[in-house]
Amino acid sequence: MILYPAIDIRGGQAVRLLEGDYARETIYDADPVDAATRWAGEGAEFLHVVDLDGAKAGEPQNLDAVERIANAVECPIQVGGGLRDAESVQHALDAGAQRVVIGTAALKDPDFLQATIAAHGDRVVVSVDARAGKVALEGWTTAGQETAVDAVAALSERGVARFLFTAIEQDGTMEGPALDQLDEIASSTSAQVIASGGVGTLDHLTSLSSSAPQLDGVIVGRALYEQRFTVREAIEALRR
Repeated sequence: MILYPAIDIRGGQAVRLLEGDYARETIYDADPVDAATRWAGEGAEFLHVVDLDGAKAGEPQNLDAVERIANAVECPIQVGGGLRDAESVQHALDAGAQRVVIGTAALKDPDFLQATIAAHGDRVVVSVDARAGKVALEGWTTAGQETAVDAVAALSERGVARFLFTAIEQDGTMEGPALDQLDEIASSTSAQVIASGGVGTLDHLTSLSSSAPQLDGVIVGRALYEQRFTVREAIEALRR
């Protein structure tokens, strides 16, 4: 499994939200490039960058920071947040993203999803985020009616090769990943799945590494910022 240190950008700073709540924000780095170079320096193989302002606004707001991160590190980055049309996706790739993460638009606009996959193939990751098992949209501010499991199954039939799944209730809590939900998600698709939310210990990572074979990566944020473990220790735990 691949470790993806998370860099969530809001107001130009690297932050973490608790349970997806924009009012419960902790600022960790005034410049997200500092976080990126720190994680890369510790051996990160891939970085996960989210434009929180873009997710809420519906269009990218921090591509300048994305470009500075891409120029500052040698490892690839995947970028999400407000990528809801072809132009925004291209701008993120032009800024240096190896992969783009699309969420709301993938669920609400099948034509856009198909066109994006046709244009960019396996550089496209579809984010399915759930609160109480139901999909959450518009930067986690709007509740959908479809279950996350049903959404993943339907999107798999449209050719999605990699998903990112977040159980919002776990996100930022460091109380452990939603293993049961992840198992349900993995069983509904043959695509690869990146897990996100709840990791707070090396044991949590070990548990994920022995879960469903479709799980090929895990995003970790707050636990790294709060020095619960290092990037190197996390990578070793996942390899065990």
